Formats: sequence, C-alpha cells, structure tokens
Amino acid sequence: MKALSRRKALVICVAALNAALTRHAIAQLDSPIAGGVSAGTGAGVHSPNSPFAPLPQRNDVLPWSMLTDVKTRLVKKKVLPDFPAPVQALDDRMQRVQGFMMPLEPGERQKHFLLTSVPLTCSFCTPGGPESMVEVKTKTPVKYTLEPVVVEGRFSVLADDSYGLYYRMTEAVAVK
Repeated sequence: MKALSRRKALVICVAALNAALTRHAIAQLDSPIAGGVSAGTGAGVHSPNSPFAPLPQRNDVLPWSMLTDVKTRLVKKKVLPDFPAPVQALDDRMQRVQGFMMPLEPGERQKHFLLTSVPLTCSFCTPGGPESMVEVKTKTPVKYTLEPVVVEGRFSVLADDSYGLYYRMTEAVAVK
C-alpha cells in the first residue's frame, strides 16, 4: 500500500509537470515574442519575494544552472529532453546535489522524495519543471526540513522516463 501511495504521488506530480511543460513548449512555438517566456520568470526560478532564502553557493555540488540547461523536443505529442553533452556526461556517476525537499509521502523522515532547485511554497503548485528537480531514493531516511539539503548518490540522466522525470539519484546519503 505504501509503495502504491508513493507511486501515485509521483505520478500526480509528474503528470502536472508534463502538462505544464507541454503547454509551455507549445506556447513557445506559438509565442509572438522571440524565445517565448522571458528568462528569469516562471516556475523553477527563485522569486525575490519568496520567504525562503535561495540556495547558498557551493562548489562541491552540481549547479542547477547546468541541470536546467536542457532543451526539449516534441516527439509524437510527448515532450522529451535534449541534454547537452556536459549533462549527459553526469549519467551513472556519483554526484552531489543541493536543493529543497519535496516529500512524496507524509512523515518526518523521507527515503523517497524530490529535490528541487527552489522551495515548495504552495502545496498545490510544482516548484518548476522536470529540469529543476531530481528524484531521490536514499539508503537511510533523511529528516524533512524546509532548509536546503545536500545528497550524494548515483546520478542518472533520464532520456525518456515513464514518469517524465529528467534526473534520478539512487543509493543516496545526506551530506553536510
């Protein structure tokens, strides 16, 4: 039953992300403004009005600017990522990522959650698209916090994930 609820939560989150991303991709194709939506606005961008501080700068983690530098392409009504070579080179390697926890089930300690580039400020809103989050599966539970966390684990770049995710980290552990 627990696995079903996790899967259901993940499917709902990713379905909403894919719908938004598809609308965004189509809007960019139809936009009268060159480039579509202006840079620095929309989901996945930390608002200066946010009550949460942005992620502190760290040199020992993957920069979100690298992970979010992904183009998309429409293939048979499906939005697929088109990763640049530096992102593809991260696949199946141990990496560190810093972000905000988005739990997939209730509880103080989490073994399966999404790590996002910006904090979750609304329980009904996604904090960004699939390029701005990493699915994390940890070896041991991580205490939920509103503060940024850093996890280290085996990083996967997902070209066509059934849930619509772009990144996954397994065998992860929390680090300071």
